Amino acid sequence: MEPPDQIRGVMWLEILLASVLGFVIYWFVSKDKEETLPLEDGWWGPGVRPTAGEDESIRPFKVETSDEEINDLHQRIDKVRLTPPLEDSRFHYGFNSNYLKKVISYWRNEFDWRKQVESLNRYPHFKTKIEGLDIHFIHVKPPQLPSGQTPKPLLMVHGWPGSFYEFYKITPFLTDPKNHGLSDEHVFEVICPSIPGYGFSEASSKKGFNSVATARIFYKLMLRLGFQQFYIQGGDWGALICTNMAQLVPSHVKGLHLNMAFILRNFYTLTLLLGWRFGRLFGYTKRDMELMYSLKKIFFNLVRESGYLHIQSTKPDTVGCALNDSPVGLAAYILEKFSTWTNPEFRDLEDGGLERKFSLDDLLTGVMLYWTTGTITSSQRFYKENMRLDNRHEGIKVHVPTGFAAFPCELIHVPEKWVKSKYPKLISYSYMPRGGHFAAFEEPELLAQDIHKFMGLLERQ
Repeated sequence: MEPPDQIRGVMWLEILLASVLGFVIYWFVSKDKEETLPLEDGWWGPGVRPTAGEDESIRPFKVETSDEEINDLHQRIDKVRLTPPLEDSRFHYGFNSNYLKKVISYWRNEFDWRKQVESLNRYPHFKTKIEGLDIHFIHVKPPQLPSGQTPKPLLMVHGWPGSFYEFYKITPFLTDPKNHGLSDEHVFEVICPSIPGYGFSEASSKKGFNSVATARIFYKLMLRLGFQQFYIQGGDWGALICTNMAQLVPSHVKGLHLNMAFILRNFYTLTLLLGWRFGRLFGYTKRDMELMYSLKKIFFNLVRESGYLHIQSTKPDTVGCALNDSPVGLAAYILEKFSTWTNPEFRDLEDGGLERKFSLDDLLTGVMLYWTTGTITSSQRFYKENMRLDNRHEGIKVHVPTGFAAFPCELIHVPEKWVKSKYPKLISYSYMPRGGHFAAFEEPELLAQDIHKFMGLLERQ
């Protein structure tokens, strides 16, 4: 018979081993637990929420302009004061004012805002009240459908400094693919809302309006349009909003397609410093290594391109005062992003490479959607509301079938391993041949092809 002390020692060892084993089992089981965000509710309009029910009607909307609006713009442009650029500075100090003179001249003398307003109205616009805010969106249905086929509802969400207009060129590849060189196996009806505080969507009157609140509002929008299940797609803020929708109501999201991903609380992000030596050990492909390294490219680019983020995440209203008062200042601030975020090498060019991928008409239309609505300040507040340390969604995985398009000139490359750690049901990951941050605007056909590819894989599962 063993001494009592030895028996007690064995018992404590067994308890300890059982506890450790239990913890390990719990960790492996719980880390992939299909946790969701609480849906909750909100009121973001002015004052106290009315006791009467909200008007749920969907109203047609039309973009309009006036002589007064155009004359005011021209008068402000005529009074512009520019600072000469440093010699050989190109776009390394920001928007080069020598090239800005060309943009200003075109804007003042050739750009036809009335014509662009007509172009904006070629798709049907609507507004509806949700959680106290007037929500603007376009809703484009297919002109024709193959026999026996129903369109797939696809919500597409923009980011900053973009707008719903980013999706105008990709829409025909989705709603009318056969007449635009793609298979009509998948035909979509496309819904593109404006984030509240952007363009024609009303801004929140209260603090705290973040991506989760936006996701909930867009979910309610889809229900109001009659869609119990739907597909969603986004980049920039749109990627986070769509991710939050999948975290809030996964049973309603049939598929999620992204061209950007916010992956912060993850083991793989800690491997950045070691990845350049041990990339294969961490599951990085040769293409991942090309897109992520050298270290200089990662950290120098992030520091160089993130100044706006620090301003908008702390005191957005201060810079907003200046931008909302000067159309030229607003154009320089916004269009500089369409240069270096499209391709970082464009900062070496005198014109920032802006017209290599976009027309001045398209670029200035985007600027006008901020200028005429006076929403640059409210759009920037979205950064402050989302840059919090207690964002619960960052630690929640997304258990919805996911597709990802990795464009080579995106601000930071996200390897498949990273994406799959956050989105375990990743079924499609594509290294895109070209393109940058504004994928739908810059490479509409490429992005549409990848969405179609994702849908094909999803339906074959």
